[in-house]
Amino acid sequence: MTAAAAALLLLSGCAGPEYTYVRDSDGGTYFKVPSSWKKVDQKALEGQLFGDPASATAQVQRQLTWSVAYDAQAEPSADHLLIGSGGADDRPFVMAKVQTLTEPQRNQASLDSLRNAIGLPVAVPDDTRKQMESSAEYPFKNFELLDDQVLPSQDGVRGVRSVFNFRLANGVQTFDETSYLSADGSRISTLLIRCSAACYQQRSKEIDQIVQSFKVTRLLNQ
Repeated sequence: MTAAAAALLLLSGCAGPEYTYVRDSDGGTYFKVPSSWKKVDQKALEGQLFGDPASATAQVQRQLTWSVAYDAQAEPSADHLLIGSGGADDRPFVMAKVQTLTEPQRNQASLDSLRNAIGLPVAVPDDTRKQMESSAEYPFKNFELLDDQVLPSQDGVRGVRSVFNFRLANGVQTFDETSYLSADGSRISTLLIRCSAACYQQRSKEIDQIVQSFKVTRLLNQ
């Protein structure tokens, strides 16, 4: 073996893992992200998801929800959840959450509630959308549904994957959202990936690998 080959073998052996593997607190929902993506500050993420941490509503939501996010930007920020850095260097942002449903939410659970699980208006009546978008203050404009798949049911677990565009302040953003409802209807597990439309097209294979890794193994409430 030449010295160069030995050095190459040594370097390959010292290389770090290609992916970071992520599981929720119960270990029933998991996915992977490239190891170069950085974890987002948890308090900042929860601020984006739940709003004012001092409010009683936010405190209840936080108790019922596990969440985590990773950012492909060099400087990760929870602000990239909905709006990227702008320009040609925009990079993907991935967020996952597992929400324990209240009794009223369980009674109303449907495929459309899975589509709306992250809080974005995906499955809403056309007249409602027109009314929302007519407001100058409303940030989500020009909704465009690119793909919508009802995923194969497994042991009672239902799932939906929706890919859609919104025009936001810094241009068109593409969102890739996958949500599963547990077999007993008690939890919704959601994975959301956001990137600019151009970024999504350029990195679609990488993004799809992350989505395909998203699994829910906790089928029934223990």
